[in-house]
Amino acid sequence: MARSKRRTTRLNPQKSRERSPQLEPLSPLSARSSLTPVPVLDEQPGPPEQAPEEAQELVQEAPVQPALVASEEDTCPACKDGPADQQSTVSKESWIRCDACKSWYHWACAGNGADVDTIDKWYCKSCVLEKPSRTITFKPPARKSARKRAQPDYVNLNAGVEADPSRWLRVIQSKPIKDDEFRRMNGSDVGLEWLEIDENAMKEPIVIENPEGLGMKMPDTNFTVSDVADMVGHETPVEVIDVATQSNTPGWTLGKWTEYYNKEPSTRDKVRNVISLEISGTLLADRVLPPRLVRELDWVDRFWPSTRRGKGQAYPKVQLYCLMGVASAWTDWHVDFAGSSVYYHILRGSKVFYFIRPTPANLAAYERWSGTELQSSIWLGDMVDEVVKVTLYPGNTMIIPTGWIHAVHTPVDSLVFGGNFLHSYNVATQLKVVEIEKTTRVPKKFRFPYFTKLCWYVADKYLRDIKAKEEFSPRVLESLEALCSYLVSEVRAMERGSEAAKRDAKEHVPTDRIKDAPALARELRWRVRLAAGTTSDDEGNERPLKKALTNGSASVNGGVKRKRSPMEMQGPETETSLGRVQFRNFQPKGWDVVEDLPKEEETTTVQAVYPEEVVGLQQRWVKWDDGTSGEDGGRQALVERKREITVRARKIDGGLERQRIERVFERWEWSRVSDEESVEKGDVEMKLEDDKEEEVTKKSQDGATDGMELVG
Repeated sequence: MARSKRRTTRLNPQKSRERSPQLEPLSPLSARSSLTPVPVLDEQPGPPEQAPEEAQELVQEAPVQPALVASEEDTCPACKDGPADQQSTVSKESWIRCDACKSWYHWACAGNGADVDTIDKWYCKSCVLEKPSRTITFKPPARKSARKRAQPDYVNLNAGVEADPSRWLRVIQSKPIKDDEFRRMNGSDVGLEWLEIDENAMKEPIVIENPEGLGMKMPDTNFTVSDVADMVGHETPVEVIDVATQSNTPGWTLGKWTEYYNKEPSTRDKVRNVISLEISGTLLADRVLPPRLVRELDWVDRFWPSTRRGKGQAYPKVQLYCLMGVASAWTDWHVDFAGSSVYYHILRGSKVFYFIRPTPANLAAYERWSGTELQSSIWLGDMVDEVVKVTLYPGNTMIIPTGWIHAVHTPVDSLVFGGNFLHSYNVATQLKVVEIEKTTRVPKKFRFPYFTKLCWYVADKYLRDIKAKEEFSPRVLESLEALCSYLVSEVRAMERGSEAAKRDAKEHVPTDRIKDAPALARELRWRVRLAAGTTSDDEGNERPLKKALTNGSASVNGGVKRKRSPMEMQGPETETSLGRVQFRNFQPKGWDVVEDLPKEEETTTVQAVYPEEVVGLQQRWVKWDDGTSGEDGGRQALVERKREITVRARKIDGGLERQRIERVFERWEWSRVSDEESVEKGDVEMKLEDDKEEEVTKKSQDGATDGMELVG
C-alpha cells in the first residue's frame, strides 16, 4: 500500500523529472526513519523496500560527504535555483515521498514547518492541485484515554501555517477559572480508615504537600532525566508528544530525548512531552513505590495472581510511569483510561492541573467534544459547569479520583512520577468511562490493558470473600453490583451474542481461576444483593439496575428473546419452595417447608391526631404503634388490622434454619368532625412490614443442641 512504501528507507529512490541521471544521491529517508543520511553502498544495493522496523536498523550515523552536498543529484523538484538554496545536508537531511507521483522531496523545501515524523500520508503541491480530494493525514497520538484524537487542521497545514503549542494557554487567560478548594491532607491520614469513615473520600482530588507518612518511595530530589536514561536504558524507545499537534513523534529513544531535554529552551526546535514511559521491570522501578493507599486499593496488586505478574508475563503495567515535560508543554483534556484513578508526585519542576468534575452532564459534554471538530476549535470549559485550577510544586503529591476530566500545563521543565489504578469504591464511573471509550471508538491500544480479564479476577475473589462471611461497606457493595452488571452483560454475549461476540467475551475469561464464568457472575450478583439487603432468594423481586453495558449492543439481550428456563416451566409450586430462578447454572438452596398461617383480622378504636392537623406528621406515621391511643389533641379513629404470617424452614448442618415473616396491613379512618370545622373525613392507608427471625432448637439423640443462623 502507498503508506508503507512511502515510509520505508529506499536505497534507490525514484528520480524526479528534474534530476540529473549522472550521480546517485544520498538515500532519502522516510518519515519513520532517522534523520541522519546514509550513503549508498553500490556493492550491496539491498532490497528496494524494507519493513519499517528493518528500515530503522539500516540507519547509521554517517559523516556528511562534501562532494555530494552541492551536487545536482542532491536537489529535489521543490529546490530553488541559485546559490541562496545551496544549503548544507543537515538542513535537507529529511526526505519525504509523494504518495501520488512517487517523487522524493526535501522536507525543508516542500514541508511547512511541521514535524515530518508525524506525517502519515503526504502529497506534493502539484498532485494536490491536480486532484484536490487528496489530503495530508497524520499518525495517531502516542497515548490517550477515553477520547479520540482531534482532526488536524489540514487547511493551515497545506497553507504552511504552523500549529501553535501555546494556543490554549492564551485562551485560558480570558476564561473563568476557579481556584481549587480541594482538601490538603497529611500523608499519615491517607489510608483505608479514611475511606471507611469519610463518605467523600476518593470523590474529589486531594493534595498531600509533604510526602512524609504516605508510605511512598521516590528518588532523591537531585535525580534528573539523564539518570532516568541511565537506569532505563539510552536505547529504550519512548513515545514523544509534539505539543503543537498533540500527536506522537516516533523514532525517539531515551538517549535522544535526554539530549533534547538538556538543551537550552531557546535551542529546542519544538515543545515536546513524554507522558507514557512505563518503567516496570527496570532498575528505576526499584526506586519508585506508589503510596500505601494506592497499593491497598489497586485491583492489579490485590486481585491479579502474583504468579502471573512475573517478568515476560502479560498483565496490566500501568502503576509506574515516568513523565518528563519541558516548559510550555500542554496535555489536552482527557480522562485516564477506564476512568482509572491517578497518583501524581512532582519530583522536579511544577504542574498546573485544570479539572472538570465527572458529573453525568459534564461527561456527556466531554463525549460530544472528544474526537470531533469541536476538539480543535472549542474550549471544553465552555461546555461544562466549571473548571478548577490546581498548581503543584516539588514534593507535592496528588491523588485524582475516578473519571475526573483534566488538562495539564507544564510551566517549567519537570520530572514527575505517577501511575494509574482501579479500585472498588467507584466502579460505576469506571464502567461509564469504558462505555465512553467504546462509543468514541478509542483504539484498544489506548485502553486499560486486560480490563475485562481483571474484572473477572476481582469478581472471583469477592465471591469467595462474601461466601466466607466477610462484610463490606455499602459503598463497596454498590460498586460490586455495578461490576456484576458488567460481567453479566459479558455472560449474555457468550450465551446469545454473535459468534464474534461469543469468542471475544470468552477470551477475556481467565480460565486458570474461573471454570464457569456465567455461574460466577450470577451467583456474585445474587450474594451482593443479599448482603446489601436489597433482595431475597427470589430474583424476581430484584430492584432495577443501572443500564448494563453490553458487548457492542444497545440492548441488554442483544435483541434476542430469552428462552424460558426449566425452573420457570415447572409451575407455581417451584416458585413457592425455591423462588423463581431466572438465571442458568446457579440455584439457591430451597426451603423444605413453606407454610402460610391463617390470617388474623381485628378492628379497634384509638385516639390519634388527624394527619392534616400537624406539620411533619408524615414522619410519625411509620412510628405509630398501639400506644397512639390517648394522644393529646387526637380524634377518634377506627383502625382495621390484617396480619399475615409465613413460616419457612430448612435443614442446615447441625440444626435447622427457620424464618417467620409477619406482615401487618392497617387502615385508619377518622370519624367526621362537626359541621363548623368543615373538614372532610380523611383516610390514611399504611402498610407496615416487619420481618422477624426466630431461632428454634433441634434436639439430637444425646442431648439438646442449638443450631441457628440469622438470615437477612
